[in-house]
Amino acid sequence: MYKVVKRFVDLQDNNYKYEAGDEYPRLGYEPSLVRINELSTKNNLQKAILIKDFEDIDEKEGIDLEKNDEITEETEKPKRGRKKKK
Repeated sequence: MYKVVKRFVDLQDNNYKYEAGDEYPRLGYEPSLVRINELSTKNNLQKAILIKDFEDIDEKEGIDLEKNDEITEETEKPKRGRKKKK
């Protein structure tokens, strides 16, 4: 069983909408191992990890299901300022 970590529409499951925090797959749907691999890696149209195995998820990992994304220890990269020409 997997947990959805980022909202997505499963194009291979009649456009079923999954929200962050949902279980994947839904009852009555059996995705292929190839599909699970696509969704659990960045090998998909969103280029983002969309599901994680329940066993791989823990509080220390930093997944915020409310925000539909992963929280990393790094903050956004600082913006580079332009050097002023003299």
